[in-house]
Amino acid sequence: MRALAAHPAARNLDDDTAVLEVGGEALVLTHDMMIEGTHFLPGQDPADVAWKLVATNISDLAAKGAEPVGVLLGYQLNGGEDRFLAGLGQALEHYGAALLGGDTVGGTGPQALGLTAIGRATHRPVPSRGGARAGDRLWVTGALGGAMIGCEALRAGSGDSSAYRRPQARLAEGIALAPQVTAMMDISDGLLLDASRMARASGVCLTIDSAAVPLACPESRRAEALRWGDDYELLFTLPPGVTPAAAATCIGAATSGPAGGLLVDGKAPDSSENLGFVHR
Repeated sequence: MRALAAHPAARNLDDDTAVLEVGGEALVLTHDMMIEGTHFLPGQDPADVAWKLVATNISDLAAKGAEPVGVLLGYQLNGGEDRFLAGLGQALEHYGAALLGGDTVGGTGPQALGLTAIGRATHRPVPSRGGARAGDRLWVTGALGGAMIGCEALRAGSGDSSAYRRPQARLAEGIALAPQVTAMMDISDGLLLDASRMARASGVCLTIDSAAVPLACPESRRAEALRWGDDYELLFTLPPGVTPAAAATCIGAATSGPAGGLLVDGKAPDSSENLGFVHR
């Protein structure tokens, strides 16, 4: 696909979003899909599914420091439309985005949903995954592992499942951080996998102190939390000595090599395990 994505707005498909310069403004564009049984549980409340579909796309805008403008929805009819519309309205109101259009289709099998989110950049240049430099410090907003625990609670039918059902996009934090960061992205597929993507895009090696990563799950599950994903916190780099404009924890640093590498507690992660969520 990179051979087809030659327009500068595509950022060589190495980033969370496209950034399109139009009329003196930078529009930030992103599209994510969710499939029943992969991204949400069969039988899950459609209102929560709608919220998550919006929040995961808005999270990509947050990683660019963008303000939401609106969304385009791709919806496969399944009989749960009333609940889906209720959750969609709640999410759009919460994030200040308008429903601008989209498409509905019929079909059988697991429900497939898509959403395109459109935002307006609040800072130029718009942050990317690719700007980290050797010597920068690596930071994360919030704590990880909450979605993992929430998914298990939802499956069990007891406990707090809100972190999985209704994730929160860090819009205010992204807007505050955009003028400071050298690189920024959201954590959707797991800290280790997304950090490796940032390292590759930036041409640096990222080192992570696993004990420094804040957790929203038991300490005994730290290793899982670093790979599980769905937390939608922001991962970003700052020059040394710069204090972040939003609450965050320093969890590592960028070094000169090996370029594109990732070290956890001084070692490369076990290659026999996935670093995070990978589609097959």
